[in-house]
Amino acid sequence: MKSKEIKILLAAPRGFCAGVERAIEIVKKSINKYGAPVYVRHEIVHNKHVVDGLKKIGAIFVEELDEIKDKTRPVIFSAHGVPKKVPVEAENFKMEYVDATCPLVSKVHREAENLNKNGLQVLLIGHKNHPEVIGTMGQIPEGEIDLIENINDVNKYQNKSNRKLAFVTQTTLSVDDTKEIILALKKKFPDIKEPKKEDICYATTNRQAAVKKIAKECDMFFVIGSRNSSNSLRLVEVAKNSGCINSRLIHSDSNIPFDEIEKFKTIGISSGASAPEVLVDNFINNLKKKFKISMEEVRIVKENITFKIPGKLN
Repeated sequence: MKSKEIKILLAAPRGFCAGVERAIEIVKKSINKYGAPVYVRHEIVHNKHVVDGLKKIGAIFVEELDEIKDKTRPVIFSAHGVPKKVPVEAENFKMEYVDATCPLVSKVHREAENLNKNGLQVLLIGHKNHPEVIGTMGQIPEGEIDLIENINDVNKYQNKSNRKLAFVTQTTLSVDDTKEIILALKKKFPDIKEPKKEDICYATTNRQAAVKKIAKECDMFFVIGSRNSSNSLRLVEVAKNSGCINSRLIHSDSNIPFDEIEKFKTIGISSGASAPEVLVDNFINNLKKKFKISMEEVRIVKENITFKIPGKLN
């Protein structure tokens, strides 16, 4: 007997962004063109459901190129981007490669490279060891780019190079947290050069804004996404900071906390940029088995951005 009625506020936009759709399409088209298996360096996008689906059709995931036994097979670089040395390594192995780096990440790569060529010391605002950060830092020589993770890093930072400073950012950060770090940098280094156009990607910004809009009306908030997905983790933070303290990530091993949900009237749902919509549907269907559900989708903007697939796959 479903006695309890719960209202769901569904954030939109949510889920897949254009860079993720393009990367998944690149793997599928590569398998069509070259046959199975094709290798993928690092998870193509941070989502177990997506990765498992691609494994089934012939993708083999590795962390480094030297793990690939059969070098005659093509390799795809993930949407997060790779350091400069990786394509060079592929060429040394005489391997065919397809680069699925998100164009918005590539833009940050070129930005960092150009700043470095113009003699500036580059600061990258981002999270240590995230593949996107490793890729961006790997675009320019070691020592000529420094990582800033938080305000504390800004306070400690000393410009040892005595060159003019510039900053770029990881594309999947929290818009609000990044704003604070940038303000601290500008206060400490008033002539620091900033990007012409913000580096945080449109999808990250839109998904955070959608969560912000509804979180304060929710008793509990769920973000569907993977534990290693930076943008999904940021959405949980945004929901908490926007007034819904009881916000959490639902990943592939999560149990749905029905007992807790039962105590509340309104729950919010969003999903990270690498989470397919089917996972949101499954989550809502599981709630429908236990509760009477009324649902409202709250859309703040319609996205219609698409990115081209590399010509050699068409």
